[in-house]
Amino acid sequence: MDNNKSIDNKDWENERRIDHLVNLVEKSTRTQRHLEEHSDISRSPDNIELVKEIQKERNDQIEDLKNKIVYGDAHNREKQIENTEKRFLYAEGYLNNNAEHMDNETFKNTKEKQEHRKENLDSLF
Repeated sequence: MDNNKSIDNKDWENERRIDHLVNLVEKSTRTQRHLEEHSDISRSPDNIELVKEIQKERNDQIEDLKNKIVYGDAHNREKQIENTEKRFLYAEGYLNNNAEHMDNETFKNTKEKQEHRKENLDSLF
């Protein structure tokens, strides 16, 4: 009975992942089409750069979901560790270089997120 529950749960997780994957692909496609058709509309290169960054994040999420569906969570764990370490190091560098320019609330929130990332890394190892 527990084995069937495990299979049902895994099926449900994969179904949810596929739904999320479809949603990401649709958003990515719409955004890409919009960029191709209307890139001359934006006067700010920063806006286009932001959209391209969002597209890259979506593509990373798409790849991650594909890997979870195909290979399971073992592969995901390695990727999660890698991504969390990358975010931790990036945020640490950002804090070191910009702490004096940040308001107290933002600084406090960023430090708190760093603590959560560190705890998350500790739990993954």
